[in-house]
Amino acid sequence: MDLKNLDSIFDDMDDAELLTLKEETEKKTKFLESENKLFESYLLRVSPNALRVGQTRGGNNNMDELNFNPLDFDKKVEPENLKRREERKKKKGEKLKEDKKDILLTLEQKSEIATRELEELRDEIEKQKDEWGKVLDNLKAEMEEVDIRVSEVKKAQFEFRRDIVQQAINQRTGKVVAERVLRYFEDKIRAKDTIIEKVRLKNATLKVQKNKLHLQLKQKEEMGEVLHAIDFDQLQIENKQYMAKIEERNNELLKLKKSAGNTVQILNVYKQKLLNLTLESINLKKEIKTRIELLKKLKIDGELVMLEKEKSLNINLKTKSEIGEYRVPLVLDYVELKYKQLDLQKNLKSWERKVEISKMQTNRVKSIWKSMLKQSEYNKNNNINIGANRIKEVF
Repeated sequence: MDLKNLDSIFDDMDDAELLTLKEETEKKTKFLESENKLFESYLLRVSPNALRVGQTRGGNNNMDELNFNPLDFDKKVEPENLKRREERKKKKGEKLKEDKKDILLTLEQKSEIATRELEELRDEIEKQKDEWGKVLDNLKAEMEEVDIRVSEVKKAQFEFRRDIVQQAINQRTGKVVAERVLRYFEDKIRAKDTIIEKVRLKNATLKVQKNKLHLQLKQKEEMGEVLHAIDFDQLQIENKQYMAKIEERNNELLKLKKSAGNTVQILNVYKQKLLNLTLESINLKKEIKTRIELLKKLKIDGELVMLEKEKSLNINLKTKSEIGEYRVPLVLDYVELKYKQLDLQKNLKSWERKVEISKMQTNRVKSIWKSMLKQSEYNKNNNINIGANRIKEVF
């Protein structure tokens, strides 16, 4: 089909048909580009020299110029064969150029190439998965190690504040006692030395086991008992199972450590509350003791007031009886008795005021005593309820 016929065909089409033809042509072009990339990757993988030869000859990748089977790329194209082919082509002349036809891949060959490339891509994906899986496992292990280190640092910081900053302060000077600090760090260093010794012994044991396994493997190789691929696969499966179990155990251990840390924090909070309540209890005991002594003193004063009151009542009764039996005395006797009467009335009013004051103080002390008992009972019940709720939240 020449260009004039193509132009006439395009002229007969309207805009919608031209747009449809353009879209179909673009789809076919993209498909052919993808197909060419697939074939080029396959050609580069199985026979890189073949593609290099085609590129050096002007970028013409025609199959008849290279003259080989597309599925037999493992056979290398020798330069001598290429020279012979070129000589034969020159001898054939223009007639061969007119009759030359492109060698196209069949559907079976294309399917075979696509299948092989798909398998190669899957193998590459699996390889990348294994590599990145190892990287991910290493990163997870490093993150777990960092979390453990952070928790250990927080625990050490809390213990230092609890044992040194709060407990090792001199009450007189208000400064930290140096001996306590030195003893604390010496204990920590001894604990670290113990851990180092344990790790060193464990490392030595693992080295002995490693040497033993190397010796056994060497003996098996010398005896001809070489492990097969199936044995390695089985060992890999067992290794994955053990690694999964180890990871599960590590997660459980981490959860237990977190739970223990929360429990320790709650326990420390309750210890602080217990210390505060103990101090408050000591102060309350002192105050109660003072109030009891005051109450005893008030009781004694009240008893004295009652005795004085009885005496005053007896005197009053006696005076009243004497007044009833009174006979008109002399003027001087009357004046003297009147003076005594006034004096006794003053004393009576004074003692009555004292009795009222004592009653008021007694009632006040009783009300204070009852309020203190109620407050102590309320604080005790409140602390018990808070402790129970915190323990339920932890477990």
